[in-house]
Formats: sequence, C-alpha cells, structure tokens
Amino acid sequence: MVKVDLFGKPVVVMRVGEEWQLFRESDTGLLSRVHEVVFPPDMDESELCGYLDDIFHEFASERHPGVRLRS
Repeated sequence: MVKVDLFGKPVVVMRVGEEWQLFRESDTGLLSRVHEVVFPPDMDESELCGYLDDIFHEFASERHPGVRLRS
C-alpha cells in the first residue's frame, strides 16, 4: 500500500493481483475505489506519483504544487 498526497487529498494506491488500483481515503480511514484511473500494469511503484501528477495536474495550486508520498 502506497499512501499519496494528491494535491492535498489523501489517496492510496495498492497492487491487487497484476494491477495497481487507486482509492480515496476518508478522514476515518475508509477507502473508496476510483475506477476511472487505470495504471499501466507494468508500472513500477517509483513511477506512481509522477503518473498521478500527470493525470491530475489541473488540481495543482500554490499550496499543493505536486503529488507526493505520505508517511
């Protein structure tokens, strides 16, 4: 499980079988699948933030300029 800050919104990317899946994370920790985002199956974990940044770049702001890993 990879925790990501997607321009200020908490999301999680998980490897499920042979594919990466994106989930929104609520304030209570519940996960909701985002079916509209499809990752290339051979994508490496190190490429996830860059890929999400490319897809969602219109959400960038001065306060949240990019996608980054969360701890």
